[in-house]
Amino acid sequence: MLKRKSSRKFLSVAMLVLVICFTLVSVHLFGQTNMTSAPQLLTDPFLQLPTETSVRVVWFTEFAGVNHTVTYGENLKQTAKANTTKLSRTREDQESKVANQTKDGEVYQKPVQRDIWRHEAEVTGLTPGVRVNYRIMSVREDDESVRSDVFSLAATPKSGTPLKILLTSDHQLKPMTAANLQKVVETIGRVDGVWFAGDLVNVSDRASEWFDDNQGGALFPGLQGRAKYEMTHNDVKTTYIGGQIIQHAPMFTCIGNHEVMGRFARVGSLNGEFDDPIPRAVAQKLSSDKSLIDNSFNTNTYEEIFTLPNSKEGGKKYYAVSFGDARLVVLYITNMWRTPSFNEKYKGRYQEAEKDLNNPENWGYGQVIYEPIAKGSKQYNWLEAELNSPEFKQAKYKVVMFHHPPHTLGDNIVPAYTEPTQIIERDSDNNIKAVRYEYPKDADYIIRDVVPLLEAADVQLVFYGHSHLWNRFVSSSGMHFLETSNVGNTYGAAWGDRKREVPIGYQEDYVKLGDPNGLEPMLPTISPLLGEDGKPMPYIASNDITVFSIFDMGTGMISSYRFDTRKPDSEVLKFDEFKLKL
Repeated sequence: MLKRKSSRKFLSVAMLVLVICFTLVSVHLFGQTNMTSAPQLLTDPFLQLPTETSVRVVWFTEFAGVNHTVTYGENLKQTAKANTTKLSRTREDQESKVANQTKDGEVYQKPVQRDIWRHEAEVTGLTPGVRVNYRIMSVREDDESVRSDVFSLAATPKSGTPLKILLTSDHQLKPMTAANLQKVVETIGRVDGVWFAGDLVNVSDRASEWFDDNQGGALFPGLQGRAKYEMTHNDVKTTYIGGQIIQHAPMFTCIGNHEVMGRFARVGSLNGEFDDPIPRAVAQKLSSDKSLIDNSFNTNTYEEIFTLPNSKEGGKKYYAVSFGDARLVVLYITNMWRTPSFNEKYKGRYQEAEKDLNNPENWGYGQVIYEPIAKGSKQYNWLEAELNSPEFKQAKYKVVMFHHPPHTLGDNIVPAYTEPTQIIERDSDNNIKAVRYEYPKDADYIIRDVVPLLEAADVQLVFYGHSHLWNRFVSSSGMHFLETSNVGNTYGAAWGDRKREVPIGYQEDYVKLGDPNGLEPMLPTISPLLGEDGKPMPYIASNDITVFSIFDMGTGMISSYRFDTRKPDSEVLKFDEFKLKL
């Protein structure tokens, strides 16, 4: 009996020790002791909209909560209370990879609303050049709370500050993205800002693509060092976690085609909804109880997630901001990606699907341009005024960022960036036998209207994405064009024997190889990759080698780095560098 009592006593003491240890760990990790059902943050905090004396701190949870705060400053003694809003269109569907759903349709059979709350606090009283520690805390309705780790923030930097800016785009949950961002931090350390040239995710209203896709590639985890993306080469598995970047550095983004959703809830999946935009003018003609935005296209989720500079004319869609020695002008230049395939089953760039010829409500209307940029449009007039503003003219570095490429070896530059010209072919009985689209090259709005404006304003760098590769160009005036979007995966380059898929027998001459707008790509200045013929290549288009670029405002240099994910122990290699002219 004595031995049994001693055993029971020993077990009781051991259990007590375990409970105490668990409680201490809970307090350390979550900042509270009532952990019967531990609450979690959906994201770490990230920084938005810095000013000379303030910056916004934003984070997300799956509970509304009763108290969300940022503590900051010396010993985290100062407090800023957050405003909370609920995202209106975030959903999951049969193609989501989230929680227990690893295959299509396991949990969801149609789009289902997912409740997500956004919290934003403004930290004030900052001094440029002085970094301040901060931490966030969210409290649930049942008084359970959760805290983040401690990070650092700062006001917008003064001119003359030697900043390092990450230039990135087209993450889209692609296979190499987490490795790419992890190598940014390992190679550069903490960057001072992120300029993101669009296509952050694939389907903007699918919540898990932003927050917690179970394959490990969601946007925020990658940019916050919380990803878990596994890559396997030669039976060796490597897990990449991304980089802790936007907890410390503000991010400025532009709208890519994947930030735009099509007609709301007209079809049975989010992929289908994304693929279902129509021009506003067409939507106005269709009889519908929905709003014009719901019946054409929208950027609601993108705009609800980010706090960005605002222009009077464009809101968050296009804007300009001063950051250190740079004036960054962000434009809304993107269109609906349609397949170049001529398979009659699909609505594509150049044709409508055969099955829908007599159902105009299902037409795709070609590569729909979402926001006008042609000369005389509202956005063009705003751009013209911005390029003549004192803030722009006095900036040391003048940079313009948008999504669609003006020059590239990628496929997505063809056809021209212009409104599709619809051609309807009919038989002798007036029945529609084909609907196709032409894109007059001499009406390309970017080349015809935008680039001459930028040249005249002495813009030094035009930064963009969309084609999932790295290449760069220089105009005769010395303006640089950089596409550094070989982040996650690539679709190849129109170079050598690989040609673009273009129509034959159409009115226009669609360019199969090279840059259709006439510039020769620049060879990397340090260590270009070699092609199969042993010659250096002026691009990187690889599903194994990922690329990132850094703009160093202290030197005016833009450096591009590559990392071979097949060799996890290999070094990151700087392969190109060029300097912006002053």
